[in-house]
Amino acid sequence: MLISFDWLHAFVPHGETPESLRDLMSAHVATVDGMEQLRADLRPIIIARVLSAVRHPDSDHLWVTKVDDGSGTQLDVVCGAQNVVEGALYPFARVGTIMPTGNKGGILIERRRIRGALSNGMLCSARELGLGEDHDGIMALDLDAQPGTPLLEAMQIGDVRYDVDVLPNRPDLLNHLGMAREIAAITGTSLRLPEELGGEPEPTRLAAGAREASSAGVTVRIEDAAGCPRYMGVVIRGVGVGPSPAWLARRVESVGMRSISNIVDITNYMMHGFGQPMHAFDLAALANRQIVVRCARRGERMTTLDGVDRTFAGHETIITDGQRPIAIAGVMGGLDSEVKPDTQDIFLEVAYFDPGRTRAARRSSGVISDASYRFERGIDPEGSPRALAIAAQLLCAVAGGRVDGVPIDVGAPPSRSAQVTLRPARLSRLLGEAVEAGEIARRLESIGFAVSAGRNDALVVSVPSWRHDVSRDVDLVEEVARLRGYDALSDELKPFRPGTVPDHPFYEIARRLRDSLVGRGLAEVRPLPFVRGEDATHVRVQNPIAENEPHLRTSVLETLAHRAAHNLTRMQGDVRIFEIGSVFSRGDLGSGGRPREEVRVGALIMGARRPPHFTESKVPAFDAWDARALGEGVARVACPGTAIVSIPGHGDVLWRLVSDSGESLGTIERIALDRPAWASEAFGVEISLGRISNAPVAPPGSHAPHEPDPQPRAGHVRFTPLPTTPAAEFDLALVVPDRLMAEQVESAIRRSAGDLLERLVLFDEYRGRELPAGHRSIAWRLTFRDPVRTLRDKEIEGRRQKILRTLEGELGVRARSV
Repeated sequence: MLISFDWLHAFVPHGETPESLRDLMSAHVATVDGMEQLRADLRPIIIARVLSAVRHPDSDHLWVTKVDDGSGTQLDVVCGAQNVVEGALYPFARVGTIMPTGNKGGILIERRRIRGALSNGMLCSARELGLGEDHDGIMALDLDAQPGTPLLEAMQIGDVRYDVDVLPNRPDLLNHLGMAREIAAITGTSLRLPEELGGEPEPTRLAAGAREASSAGVTVRIEDAAGCPRYMGVVIRGVGVGPSPAWLARRVESVGMRSISNIVDITNYMMHGFGQPMHAFDLAALANRQIVVRCARRGERMTTLDGVDRTFAGHETIITDGQRPIAIAGVMGGLDSEVKPDTQDIFLEVAYFDPGRTRAARRSSGVISDASYRFERGIDPEGSPRALAIAAQLLCAVAGGRVDGVPIDVGAPPSRSAQVTLRPARLSRLLGEAVEAGEIARRLESIGFAVSAGRNDALVVSVPSWRHDVSRDVDLVEEVARLRGYDALSDELKPFRPGTVPDHPFYEIARRLRDSLVGRGLAEVRPLPFVRGEDATHVRVQNPIAENEPHLRTSVLETLAHRAAHNLTRMQGDVRIFEIGSVFSRGDLGSGGRPREEVRVGALIMGARRPPHFTESKVPAFDAWDARALGEGVARVACPGTAIVSIPGHGDVLWRLVSDSGESLGTIERIALDRPAWASEAFGVEISLGRISNAPVAPPGSHAPHEPDPQPRAGHVRFTPLPTTPAAEFDLALVVPDRLMAEQVESAIRRSAGDLLERLVLFDEYRGRELPAGHRSIAWRLTFRDPVRTLRDKEIEGRRQKILRTLEGELGVRARSV
């Protein structure tokens, strides 16, 4: 939202500088993302003092002056103005300056001779600087400033524009009145109407009706009350369409719009000034002098103001003249009924359109406008009468004409007389410091809330119609906190009672997974869950953010693969990323049900296994075994206490991860990417963490994770002293059938070796002709250690023979002899 400093000052005459006002808005209202000096083109212009002025020897209308520009050197400057005075201050353009907007805009000031006299710069008039129309003389400055001071620092010239980040829950800040209301509360300054409006309009009688009303020969009828609860308008005759006065054009241009005509500029003035979008119809273009608000018929067509011919889907709220559409309600007007240069009579529309219906109409029509942006978020439903009166008064003053009849008012605004009870004790408990009831009431009343005393020291707060975001006492606590200033809150850590509500199981699992995966060197990504997909396999979103990604994903790896491809297009082949998010399947969607939602963790690795080092000419890339180790590690973190088994898969699924009870946990996959020749293979891991109920209210216990205890046992780090006894090692080379996995052999070794086995490492695999067909040789290194004594050779040999007997008896595995 673009906000003008001068326009704000017209509403609330504060004493802040542009910089201090920016800081106040960021601290108390909304973040100011940027601040722009609109007359930054005046930055090269400085203030100079004329030390002497004598007539040019070869001209009766030129002066040769000595000028002090603060550089320490007096400059000779030829001047043609007759009002040059010795000792006076003037704007000065040094040699090399490019002149700003004005009748000399874009001209480079050079050192040159004028009738034989050297001129080193130019003393400027108001017109040459774009500060007025006076060009009969140079611009005398009545101020206290030293020569060389930049003109913009010495004078408040030109407006300042703020770029304010207004969040969706605060549509009341999408206009200068709403922002000024906040500034008035913070600075303690009174709020007023800008002087250019000529004061508050006199109250007037309305031609009102529940569904229809008429005035000045125009009839308004609402047939779609759901899309348009209230519609107001007034007939103004005898207007003259033409350029806007300078002040109005300046207001419109200060918020980034261009001045079009006095009528259009007034509607934009009201939208950006008061938050009420308006539209002016050429009364002569309305058939039968009617305004009918109804739902569009499928296939109806209309050409909007942007010249595009649009076809309606049948659900939009539209404005018609009884015969044809003339506007999309809350979005954009029609080309046929726009105000033209020869328009004399207009019908000025002010309405309240339903936010949801406006959003749907805007999406189906493909139109984005400032009006729809405000209607979608919700305007003040009770502000229409005042806005219409101000606009009518302003229009008659600027464009001439007169109001014919009385304003028309059809329908009623949505009722919203919200009252919230706030107890000062609760506010103090939430903020951590006591706030008196009187201060609470004063703070809230300063921004439009009405506060009265309730029972038991409670305050009953009536919420103003423009604050749709306030419905609970915590909302009021936030209002008081921000008005006092978040930096005013105490930073003292006080004792508190821990909550008894445990963390959600999904949160606990996600926290453990993040710690583990980040510790393994992976980076977390949080993309949106939308993919290209197909209707047959994916759930299609009714209102997709992007038409090229209209489906919900069925796999986390589906999204991570897109991120990896994005990196490859930018020559980045080392990717280690993970995401914890939801996936969706069709479930009971075909029978009118809801999609099935499941939370999963996914990880993708490709490229170098570790950072490069000068000892390695080429760092090895991740392979399938790295992916398996990652997958099994993630599964153990996600399902503590569960034995994880990897079962070989088929195709791109390398292994399936299952629990010891046979429950499927996830997969380890080879990711198919359109990768260049220099890029290595990508591997992915995806593990299910549990389903989320798709019922409107999830039943109790529906979020239980895989682990039997929903509250994971706290893991404690145990101290183990450094060993003081020597270790005993031996290698074991075994002939293992191809059908037997090394994991099975390793498990048998661990069971048979006993508790003195400190380390077991697989270090070699060999295949050769001297081995039986269908067999390979696998070698492990075993390390044994007793914490209190040295193991004897006889003990080690005994354990070795026990391991071999176990392997031969259980698995048919023997020691390799050669």
